[in-house]
Amino acid sequence: MSRHESQALDPAVVDQAIHWQVRLRFNKADEQTQRAFELWLQQRPEHRLAWQRVESLGDEFASMPPQLARQTLDGSRHGLRRRESLKLLGLLATVAGAAWLGRDYTPVPAMLAQQRSSTGEQRRVQLDDGSLVQLNSDSAVDSDFDAQRRLLILRRGEVIVNVGADEHAAHARPFWVQTRDGIMRAQSPRFLARERDDGTLLAVQGGTVTVFPGASQTLAASSSRSAQTANQLLFTSSGAREFRDNGLDVWGWNDGVISARNMRLGDFIAELSRYRPGVLRCAEEVADLRVSGTFQLADNDQVLTLVAQSLHLRVDYRTRYWVTLTAAS
Repeated sequence: MSRHESQALDPAVVDQAIHWQVRLRFNKADEQTQRAFELWLQQRPEHRLAWQRVESLGDEFASMPPQLARQTLDGSRHGLRRRESLKLLGLLATVAGAAWLGRDYTPVPAMLAQQRSSTGEQRRVQLDDGSLVQLNSDSAVDSDFDAQRRLLILRRGEVIVNVGADEHAAHARPFWVQTRDGIMRAQSPRFLARERDDGTLLAVQGGTVTVFPGASQTLAASSSRSAQTANQLLFTSSGAREFRDNGLDVWGWNDGVISARNMRLGDFIAELSRYRPGVLRCAEEVADLRVSGTFQLADNDQVLTLVAQSLHLRVDYRTRYWVTLTAAS
């Protein structure tokens, strides 16, 4: 494969290419639209490359429900958040197609992981050392154990780990977790790790977890940072900092609930959207309203109904895959 063919693309450029693919495939393009598309295509070499890769998903777009595709187009006109774009892409991309889109859009490692959960599903997995790994919605992990160490690789999503005693090993092996942002060493019986758009979140219940941001083959103690009982850190490849609570109980999903305390509606809806396919969003004019309460994740349509009633909102179902909360008229 040539360097040009394997080039990673700016996610914003890929979003634009997806927009044009949906617009041209599912809507009759007039002469003005066609000229605008040609102009976009010629503006930058990356535009043409992104278009070629999205075009390779032609069969998947063809099988996508036309109504959903049109709603995708409507959403793109108003600007999709990154998570929404990824979720829509996930509805139509196969392994072969999505692999062309670039690193950030490639679901291959997660799709081939040893343990996976689907959207809205929570799973419990027992590892060989006795550790219990609980996968949240749309999550994936691999485990790689040898005689010297235990390694859990978070491929996507969120996990709660209850570290096992490793009773059958010749000696106590350290427990490590690798994420896209770094490596963690757990000296804690229970902790949570979650991929976010802005980094990896670590929360600890008892004991200590040490984070090595950006670490790959060497671990620099000078750049490490530890989180202890009840602490939360957010880290990227460049460093770690304390995570400021936005009102969400990060452990709630383990009990099948989403629990909020004076949480922005926009943040609450973004969190709830992790548990259903398609796009769930709220209008900007209501995004700063506050939500408090504990809601059952098993029926997120009921969650929307309860929140809408308490805040005097309207829930608009354009399709099952495109839902918006707006101010009640």
